[in-house]
Amino acid sequence: MTDDPIIRLPRGVRLHHDRVRNLPVLLGPERALMLDDIGLAILSELHDTPRLSSLITRLAARYDAPATEITTDVRAFLDDLQVQRLVDYDKESSDA
Repeated sequence: MTDDPIIRLPRGVRLHHDRVRNLPVLLGPERALMLDDIGLAILSELHDTPRLSSLITRLAARYDAPATEITTDVRAFLDDLQVQRLVDYDKESSDA
C-alpha cells in the first residue's frame, strides 16, 4: 500500500443491513462479510473516496482516540479486505 491511498469500494461491493440477522454486512460478488462495530465504523467513513489519512483523522476525532494508536488496526483491516478484493486502493494522487 502507498502511504496515503484513496480507498474505494470496488464495483459490485456495498454496505448492507441484513434484516434476517440484524447485522451490517459488506456484500461482494458471491460473498457477504458480517461486520462488527469497528468494521462498520471504518467502512462507513468511505464516502467521498477519502485518503487513508483523512479516514484515520475522522475516526480518531469521532471516537476520541489517538490517531497513532488506531492507524495500525485500520490499515490491517483494510489490507485484509483488499486481499479479499472488497476494497480497492487508488494509488494515483489527486494532485497529479
